[in-house]
Amino acid sequence: MKNVLRTEKLTRILPNEIPVTLVQDIDITIGQSEFVAIMGPSGSGKSSLLYLLGLLDSPTSGKLWLDEEETSQFSDNQLARIRLQRIGFVFQFHFLLAEFSSLENVMLPMRKLGQLSELQAKQKASQLLENLDMQDHQHKLPSQLSGGQRQRVAIARALANDPVLILADEPTGALDSTTSQEVMDILRQVNREEGITMLIVTHAREVAEQTNKIVNFKDGLISSIEDIKQL
Repeated sequence: MKNVLRTEKLTRILPNEIPVTLVQDIDITIGQSEFVAIMGPSGSGKSSLLYLLGLLDSPTSGKLWLDEEETSQFSDNQLARIRLQRIGFVFQFHFLLAEFSSLENVMLPMRKLGQLSELQAKQKASQLLENLDMQDHQHKLPSQLSGGQRQRVAIARALANDPVLILADEPTGALDSTTSQEVMDILRQVNREEGITMLIVTHAREVAEQTNKIVNFKDGLISSIEDIKQL
């Protein structure tokens, strides 16, 4: 199985007057089509790890391979391009642009990458929204959508450029239990049907147990790894 993500002694330390270690000596390997949860209490460093894995922050030391490419020597522009092409992000708060419709929000990453015409981008965005049962909400603004619908749009946006990896930071954290389950069902469906590697950060055991592997995180360190067998 191809490795989509691999780290070696990945460490991030904030160089304050008294240095703060956010994550330390992380060795993790995630293969193609895996669905992995990083679980830990608030302040454990799990979101800091996600930002490193998503190339949003730079490590103090250690190495990271994405899609079997070692990333430490890449420039900021190269890293930005890799994020746009190969990684989709879903956050606790959807971060949809308020003045743009659902369709336009999903088109944004495609426009930025610049590989599709405007018509092609519109058709692809429309199909992604339809796949997530949002075909009747394409022209609505985020303010006209429920919390679950906004997350569906955010997931469609994360899929816009056919990423090899989706990183989700507490994607159900701001939702009620029913809507939270709907979002998890969608993420599992995308993982299963599209074969996209999925990594989700959560503090909720009931969310983590819906993945295939749980990486337990505490005080910036991996404390244990559990394999979860889905029925």
